[in-house]
Amino acid sequence: MFIDTHMHEMTYSKDSFLKLDQMVRIAKDRGLGGICITDHDSMGLREYAAEYSERTGFPIFVGIEFFSLQGDIIAFGIDDYPEERIPAQEFIDLVKRQGGVCFAAHPFRNNNRGLEEHLREVRGLDGLEVLNGSTSIEACRKAAEFALDLGLFTLGSSDCHVPEKVGVCATYFPEEVHNMQEFLTVFKKGDMKPARYDGGAYRVIDIRDSGVRGNPESYCYATCVKLQR
Repeated sequence: MFIDTHMHEMTYSKDSFLKLDQMVRIAKDRGLGGICITDHDSMGLREYAAEYSERTGFPIFVGIEFFSLQGDIIAFGIDDYPEERIPAQEFIDLVKRQGGVCFAAHPFRNNNRGLEEHLREVRGLDGLEVLNGSTSIEACRKAAEFALDLGLFTLGSSDCHVPEKVGVCATYFPEEVHNMQEFLTVFKKGDMKPARYDGGAYRVIDIRDSGVRGNPESYCYATCVKLQR
């Protein structure tokens, strides 16, 4: 099952040009089994998304992209989140206390919103976004390298704000998930893998075999996709 784990809907992400029904339509066309709405510092779409998901039968998981003092972190399975920026470790601890999961979004994107070297300082992250459809290949490669070093789960996502980006990258889930509890259960097992959309289907990437170390050109080839900001 493929799920785009980082997406922005226009109601609460003001830099997005996407409506939920449009996102679902494109996701289905690309063969996604579900999508995640991770708006900037907001979970305001949660109730509407739950109603829409029930009505259409298409899984929609609402999380949040929280801009901590050190960088963006995506979290799922929480009810409460800060209204102001707080340190990354405090946010991770808050997520864990609620039984949620979290991963670092685009940790090495050159816009001062990634955790970057702070990845080595924080504790409790479940994973890293190692393939982001709105981030350069080199930044994704570095994230994959850190995921190997730190032993973190690896994810792929589009980080879409416009229609053409929906589903360009996604995460492979080895089990079907239809609700948030199932999503969290499978996520915590950590067997997900990043994937890219290529030629009408998703191609799963195992970073352990992709040449991320010692042969960055091979990694860039394996993950070749138009990743333009």
